[in-house]
Amino acid sequence: MARILTSSDCSLCVEFGDTISKEINRQVRAFTLAVEAAGIQGVTELVPTYRSVTVHYRPEIMGYARLYERLHGLLNGLAAADIPPAETIRVPVLYGGVHGPDLETVAKRHDMTPEQVIELHTAPTYLNYMLGFMPGFCYLGGLDERLHTPRLTTPRVRIPAGSVGIAGSQTGIYPLDSPGGWQLIGQTPLRLYDPKREKAILVDAGMEIRFFPIDEREYERLRRENYPEEFVSEGGENP
Repeated sequence: MARILTSSDCSLCVEFGDTISKEINRQVRAFTLAVEAAGIQGVTELVPTYRSVTVHYRPEIMGYARLYERLHGLLNGLAAADIPPAETIRVPVLYGGVHGPDLETVAKRHDMTPEQVIELHTAPTYLNYMLGFMPGFCYLGGLDERLHTPRLTTPRVRIPAGSVGIAGSQTGIYPLDSPGGWQLIGQTPLRLYDPKREKAILVDAGMEIRFFPIDEREYERLRRENYPEEFVSEGGENP
C-alpha cells in the first residue's frame, strides 16, 4: 500500500514499499509517468528511487492539501497503468588491463577466469532503478550472484569517468572522475553525463542496460567520438 509523506515544506514523498524489487520499481515508474502526464501545476521536479518518488513543488502555486489530493487520485489508477517498454541502451566496455584493474581479483575470488567474469557480466539485462550519488550514476539491478564482490578495503582517490565496477550485489558505471571503492573490471568510452549535451544524462531511471565487450581499437575510436576535447592539441588539431 502506497503512502504519501511530507518530506519538506515544498516536497512530498510517495513510498511504495521498503524493499528493492522490480514490482515495486514498476509502481515507481508508473507513478512517475502518471504525474508527468498529468502536468500538475506547481510541480517542479520528480525524483524516483528504488521504492519511492519525491515530488517537489511550489506551495505558492499548488498548496499541500490540493497536491496531496491530486497525487492520491493518481495512485488509485496505477493498477491499470499502461507502462511503455523500457528503452535498452547497449554499453560497450573494454574489460581488464589498465581499464579494469580489479578484473583479475574478482575472477580469483570466485575461482573463475577473467573471460568467465566478462561472460557473466555481459549476460543480463540490467534495470536502472534510480540515479544518485552523482549526476548520471546508475543503480543497476540484475548482477549475477556469482559475481557479488565486496568493495575495496581502501577506496581509490580517483576513478576515471566511464569505469565499470562491482560493489556487493551491484554493478555500475562512474559517469565522472570520482573517489570510490568499487572493484573496477572495465571502462566504457560512452559519456554518461555531459552538461553540454541536450540530454545531459544518458541513462534515465527505468531504462535498461546491456554491456558488451570491445577491444582496444574500438575503445579508442569510440572515446574519440565521445571525448573529442581530449584528443585536440593546443593548435586545435587532432594529434
